[in-house]
Amino acid sequence: MVLPRGDGDGWTHCALGHKHWGIFGAAGLLLWHGECILLQHRALWSHYGGTWGLLGGARNRAESPEQAAQREAAEEAGLAADSYDITGTYVDDHGGWSYTTVVGQARTAALPAALTAETLEVRWVRAASVHDLPLHPGFAATWETVRAIA
Repeated sequence: MVLPRGDGDGWTHCALGHKHWGIFGAAGLLLWHGECILLQHRALWSHYGGTWGLLGGARNRAESPEQAAQREAAEEAGLAADSYDITGTYVDDHGGWSYTTVVGQARTAALPAALTAETLEVRWVRAASVHDLPLHPGFAATWETVRAIA
């Protein structure tokens, strides 16, 4: 399957001098089921490849963070938007660029099966064990904050 490029795809820099993917920012889905969260093992060729993080990516110009997170989760893992409820958000603002963590509650702990080349694996991970994995640095930096939003 070939996915169209969004108008938000591309590299940019924030006021803090960091390089980020997503011209209009980025968003990811922090999906909970009980004491577990759904994590993505990122493809080796991707930015911070081989690390674990949220299904997510660049926002398009006309998208809300919630729409972007839902679209990315569907594109990367085939996760249907009607399989969970959105319960909150957290914005990590870097000045001129931000990453929004969209928090949701899954109706079941089913694993998405339609993985793309961006995803090596998706797995339900106990929240207490998240730091046992090699995490994407952005996710690692905000995990303790977003963990409290359930």
